[in-house]
Amino acid sequence: MRKFRKDNLVVEIYENRIEMGNSAAEDIADKIKELLAQKDEVRMIFAAAPSQDDMTSNLVKISGIDWNRVIAFHMDEYIGLPRDAEQRFGNYLKKRIFELLPFKEIHYIDNGESDPERICTDYLKKLNEASIDIICMGIGENGHIAFNDPPVADFNDSKLVKIVKLDDVCRQQQVNDGCFKSIEEVPKEAITLTIPVFKRAHNLFCVVPGITKAKAVKRTLEGKISTECPATIIREHHSAKLFLDQDSASLLK
Repeated sequence: MRKFRKDNLVVEIYENRIEMGNSAAEDIADKIKELLAQKDEVRMIFAAAPSQDDMTSNLVKISGIDWNRVIAFHMDEYIGLPRDAEQRFGNYLKKRIFELLPFKEIHYIDNGESDPERICTDYLKKLNEASIDIICMGIGENGHIAFNDPPVADFNDSKLVKIVKLDDVCRQQQVNDGCFKSIEEVPKEAITLTIPVFKRAHNLFCVVPGITKAKAVKRTLEGKISTECPATIIREHHSAKLFLDQDSASLLK
């Protein structure tokens, strides 16, 4: 494993995505245990994407975590898909982690409301009840975090939860990930947590495997910090770690 720091960001590069996922899960588990020794409950936000599967599949196996004291959120959701669609991020996480662990609470973005603006308002209230301790996240092919694509990303967004239009690179990534058969099937709008949520969270664990993410990783670590590559902002975070495999790190100097 190769380890270095870029600005405030700790970067670890592993031989393969299996080792990367194991290490990320262990680090996240250690942080949860550490925090639960200090406070009554831990509030976490999870990303829903195939890039996170190596981490989540290991995290659910780790013993010694009192999940009954953990409150879970997720960071984005499509607008317009049927509620039972497997591509919905709430359903994706339900299958891979939320159903498998006895969380104290799980807050889904889609609460049955038909009005997306109302959904945003309701989720904001839940999000604002206390600070976020841990975010488990990835980076998109266009450098997005959550659904903060370059055209809509704002490091100082006045809204913490908002409706966004998805750019074509982002939508094509969902096809590349095998979640949809064609870009025409991918919704054009979504609800997302915005970048200030990430800036305010106490700990960020960013898991980014795969050759399709190599350009985004290079821009994240070697480019200027700007909304042209929203993920660059994690370099300023006081407690953030980026986990890579050889493929995603292949373009780094």
